[in-house]
Amino acid sequence: MQGRKRRARCIGFDPGFLCFKPCGRPGRGLETVTLRADELEALRLADLEGLYQEECAVRMGISRTTLSRTLAQARRKVTDALISGKRLVVEPQSGKTRVADARGGAVVTPDRPEDERGEAV
Repeated sequence: MQGRKRRARCIGFDPGFLCFKPCGRPGRGLETVTLRADELEALRLADLEGLYQEECAVRMGISRTTLSRTLAQARRKVTDALISGKRLVVEPQSGKTRVADARGGAVVTPDRPEDERGEAV
């Protein structure tokens, strides 16, 4: 049984491609935790900007309960990567995310191809 179609999320910045790994450990062979662009945006708005969840949800164009689930998933992933010494990769934005333009409107971003390591090509 499938859930509802995933709504596009509004992302207030373009993180580009980001990858973090433990210092002093080679990247090969490390387990990888993948953080979606909307999860990073939820963390940015709630934890870095200090906004209430209701305001974060409005800015992202999602419900407050969806934001709450997204934040919980993102925090769990980041904590797992930090505690377990895993590589943390921020997934490039897809057609399901929209980057807000200077006027606050949203622009749908095209998919970016990536190689098997998750790096943009």
